[in-house]
Amino acid sequence: MLRKIFYKIWNFWLRLPEKLRFLVIGGFNTVIAYMIFVLCLLVAGTDKYQMCLLLAWILSSFVSFVMMKTFVFCTKGGWKSEYLKCAASWLVSYVVNAVILQILVQNLMWNIYLAQMLAVAIYTCVTYILFKY
Repeated sequence: MLRKIFYKIWNFWLRLPEKLRFLVIGGFNTVIAYMIFVLCLLVAGTDKYQMCLLLAWILSSFVSFVMMKTFVFCTKGGWKSEYLKCAASWLVSYVVNAVILQILVQNLMWNIYLAQMLAVAIYTCVTYILFKY
């Protein structure tokens, strides 16, 4: 009984467009990364925002990889090679995020939390393109 329900949910999920699955799973992963970022800021202090960003990136990258591989792109095997491709994509996204955050906080004097929200919106688009191609 439970197995049938699982398969129905899974089949429904797989019929959703890939972009929609990416948004749902990416949104979930983004919330996790943002929460880690905020918690790190609360512990380390807002002056350490770049360190907090790096920590959030490191901690959330594995969860994000597994979620994207399993629930968005539904690829089989190739864990090591796919992870290396993902890590390279995330590295680009991380650098984009860090630069945007630096400009908004240091140059434009934005609130760190709002600056990170805008940076997330921008790097999410970059990440989708990198993951897709």
